Amino acid sequence: MQRWYRIYYALCPKGQGALFLGVIGMTIQEEAVRLHGQGCNCAQSVLAACGKYTGLEQQTAMAVAAGFGGGVRSGEICGAISGAVMATGLVEKDPRKVAALSRQCVESFRQEFGCVRCQELKQNRVSCDRLIEFGAQYVENLINENKGQE
Repeated sequence: MQRWYRIYYALCPKGQGALFLGVIGMTIQEEAVRLHGQGCNCAQSVLAACGKYTGLEQQTAMAVAAGFGGGVRSGEICGAISGAVMATGLVEKDPRKVAALSRQCVESFRQEFGCVRCQELKQNRVSCDRLIEFGAQYVENLINENKGQE
């Protein structure tokens, strides 16, 4: 199988610029985990990986989500949730629907992992990659479920 690659520049980690090599045709879950493996935080990884749906440029996604990793750098709500909620807001334009979908996203994480706080998730030994995959999948499912409903 032939694979096509793309190279892009992004701000992560810690505000440093970095070149990334991505495989075209990766799922957003694979892309998100790959970004995390290259030093991006959970929120950056989910939001940037959803770019094909949100239209947000990767460098912008990295900058916007930079402070949301590590539970907004305080152990609070998981960065993967924050990234998924941000992506949802870019995909769904109705603010009331975004609010409802955001609550649904948080509850989906809670049901899957038992809590939503970064500190608790880490204490429970839930891997960031698993959370990132779940957040990216949530956004992709949301988009697929709402196709044709506009």
